[in-house]
Amino acid sequence: MKKPSFGTIVFGLSGAALAVMVAGYMGAFGSGGDSAAIDASAPSTIALGKNIYAQQCAACHGANLEGQPNWRSRLADGRLPAPPHDETGHTWHHPDAMLFDVTKHGGAKNAPPGFVSGMPAFGDKLTDREIAAVLAYIKSRWPEPVRQRQARINAQVLQQK
Repeated sequence: MKKPSFGTIVFGLSGAALAVMVAGYMGAFGSGGDSAAIDASAPSTIALGKNIYAQQCAACHGANLEGQPNWRSRLADGRLPAPPHDETGHTWHHPDAMLFDVTKHGGAKNAPPGFVSGMPAFGDKLTDREIAAVLAYIKSRWPEPVRQRQARINAQVLQQK
């Protein structure tokens, strides 16, 4: 049986699953509306995120968010290499709630049965504030048009709530 592509897996998430992630995210960060989005404009938050990213994320995702080579091709063990978090990757295709959830709980939590994820959970190493700071740092590195597209994705998810 052919393994589903990463795109099929990611975009195959149901609206209900996204709503659950949004609800969990909003419970951690606020009472909805725009306050649920990761703020990538606060310099102190971005600086904190940059430091944590360097310590916890760069070994896999690259010091410049470039990801691992051939990140779209499965390794022998079935895992995909770590994707880039810059504008060349797919991180910006996802709402903040999903990015937060994957970072906190690991890639396997949101993956369909049989999908092998190499993304570890950081919920036992980082606080919610630190995870949000890392995501703010990543988002701060995207060009403005990419940030605007990702903001529209966040808005669509919040409207489904």
